[in-house]
Amino acid sequence: MEKNALIAIIGPGVIAEAVIAGLIRNRLTPAKSITAAGPRQDRGADLVNRFGICYTSDNAAAVARADLVILAIKPQKLKTVLAGLKGKIPEVALVLSVVAGGSIEMISNGLGHHTTIRAMPNTPAKIGQGITVWTASPSVTEEQNNFARQILAALGQEIFVEEESYLDMATALSGTGPAYVFLFMEALIDAGVHLGFPRRIAEQLVMQTLRGSVDYYHQKKDHPAQLRNEVTSPGGTSAAALYYLEKAGFRTAISRAIWAAYERSQELGLGKTSQPPEKSGISTKS
Repeated sequence: MEKNALIAIIGPGVIAEAVIAGLIRNRLTPAKSITAAGPRQDRGADLVNRFGICYTSDNAAAVARADLVILAIKPQKLKTVLAGLKGKIPEVALVLSVVAGGSIEMISNGLGHHTTIRAMPNTPAKIGQGITVWTASPSVTEEQNNFARQILAALGQEIFVEEESYLDMATALSGTGPAYVFLFMEALIDAGVHLGFPRRIAEQLVMQTLRGSVDYYHQKKDHPAQLRNEVTSPGGTSAAALYYLEKAGFRTAISRAIWAAYERSQELGLGKTSQPPEKSGISTKS
């Protein structure tokens, strides 16, 4: 694909904005060659003003001449959007989906178009610091794979996998991962405020502790358990804190949360747009 390829983005949400920013930042295609499509005119006006792209509320019009169609809609809207685009995507175009749970088979059959790539980025892609796991259908050409790799690399790191089953795993671990990190940050900051720190100081302490810990891990390249042992003196403060985390089931809670996200990704792939009552936390008892 050429660098002036026409790109249509269906669903102008957070990840779509990250893609737009990455494409323009890395000069992969001119802003005027990008068309985003969605129902909200205010969102469209915002993207046009900030990035200089085109915007339409007509999905079919957006994809009519596209070389690349990026599906970035909510999983619950996937079937409806696919039905509306079936038979309308140019035969030579590449479809790249970042829809959680949406399998290549579902997307290809729904569109009647089999040149499809499935990818799972995460929100740090907005600043070029994300990571994306992706795979491709057999009909995707080497040239199309290379172009997709350039786009995904513009969002941060990218990992190609042969087995599509890894995509649901990536959805649970790295795709949803920032939510776990932000919740952990929030809990640490609130604990600092509870101790008596002003919130701004608690936020600074937590932010730099997390950043420094990750950088230290990258530099040392030791197993996380070894690094944890470095700061855990016998009978010390870290030992006391870790004892209560283990007693509260910290590791188990994380493992179960990621497994729940993995199961949910698989459910979305089967077209289950709502969670069962026992998983949503809604009681079935009167």
